[in-house]
Amino acid sequence: MFRSLSPSLAIVATLAGLVTACAAPPTDLDLSLQHASSHGAFVVRLDPPPTGPAINQMHAWQVRLSTPDGAPVSQASIAFDGGMPQHGHGFPTKPRITREISPGVYALEGMKFSMTGWWDMRLDIRAGDVSDGAVFNVVLNEAGIRR
Repeated sequence: MFRSLSPSLAIVATLAGLVTACAAPPTDLDLSLQHASSHGAFVVRLDPPPTGPAINQMHAWQVRLSTPDGAPVSQASIAFDGGMPQHGHGFPTKPRITREISPGVYALEGMKFSMTGWWDMRLDIRAGDVSDGAVFNVVLNEAGIRR
């Protein structure tokens, strides 16, 4: 009898996973593109491309990093990660900070969203002896970023 239930349970589990993956993003997501880092060491702002990020096209963002009092933070090391929490996958590319464009402004290149939905963008920041992180939620629809 256990063997006859296993395929059924597998189908139920698969369907439950699909329903979760296709579910609407949580309604309480913070969709701001500027906020303090997790421990308050920095203020971080993400600037999407001026035309907005198109689905399935490469694009670049800017990351603006400052101290809580507004001074630009130069020579920081910023690692990037992220993906779709409801789908359990990361970005289809390997986005990364490639250079500091001007004091406290960094180029985040190699961005590509493969589909609409909820994406998270996680930054691990190190400047001098200070380390902190920041997480941003981005919800994309056919019209662009939902705010």
